[in-house]
Amino acid sequence: MRLGRNLPDVDASLLFEQDEIVAAHILNKKSQPEKPPTLNQVVRLVAMAGGFLGRKSDGEPGAKTIWQGMERVLSFTEGMRYIRAQPETG
Repeated sequence: MRLGRNLPDVDASLLFEQDEIVAAHILNKKSQPEKPPTLNQVVRLVAMAGGFLGRKSDGEPGAKTIWQGMERVLSFTEGMRYIRAQPETG
């Protein structure tokens, strides 16, 4: 939470795995950006998966919404990895 606020323009891949970044975009129905997203962008996507609305007057997401969003992102990431590991069927 604090790194997203203090270092918003850092490349998100320093703290998030690529699968987690993809999962955060998919859960929020956002297309994958052409250039690597910043830390603040991914933190906000994770928070939005946890219920953060991201309106102009909402300010920055709190620890609880980031935590809840991270649970969803990690579960989705595990599902993506499980499907990827399965052999092709039918």
